[in-house]
Parts: sequence; C-alpha cells; structure tokens
Amino acid sequence: MAQYAILIFERETPGGIADIPPEVLEAHGRVEGRVAESGGKLVAGYATQPTAEARSLRGGKVTDGPFIESKEALAGFFVVDARDLDHALEIASFVPIMDGGVEVRPLMG
Repeated sequence: MAQYAILIFERETPGGIADIPPEVLEAHGRVEGRVAESGGKLVAGYATQPTAEARSLRGGKVTDGPFIESKEALAGFFVVDARDLDHALEIASFVPIMDGGVEVRPLMG
C-alpha cells in the first residue's frame, strides 16, 4: 500500500475547538474505524494549533503566522495507507468538514 497525506483545511473560528459542533467531533472520532472498514490504515493523525501559534521561516527571517495567508487554515492532517489514489480519496471523504475542504497528496517513500 502507498501512503497519502490527507490535509484538512477549515476556516478558523473565534473559539477554536469549542466552536466545533459535537456531531462534527464525534464524526472525527469515527474516521479511524471507517478507514479500517474500507481496507486502509490510519498511520497518524494530528490536529494543529490555531494559526496565531504558527511561525514561518522565509529568507532566514522568522515571522508570526502561517507561511501563506488564505481564507482557510491547515486544521490537521492524517497519514494513511491506501491501495491507490482513488482509495485515498474515498478515505478523505470520511473526514467531516464544516467550512473548508480536504486535500490528498501522495507521499514520497
């Protein structure tokens, strides 16, 4: 099986995780089981701190915030084992999204 990163992008909310509806949190809790049921494997999964906690390096200078500005922020990511890109996309569809999207990227070995 190949490995894929599933990157979760959401609009940041003022209250952070406290603003996430309980049903969305519960759906996130079911992702690993759904991945296994589909024949894949969740290798790792992480939520990220708000962008206010991020620091970027560019040209040897450290700046506050993410590397690029956008309407959505990287909210977290999974690394999964999947049969192929189509299977990774199926797995990505299990991730609940409130107001953003999911990106799937093949990982290099």
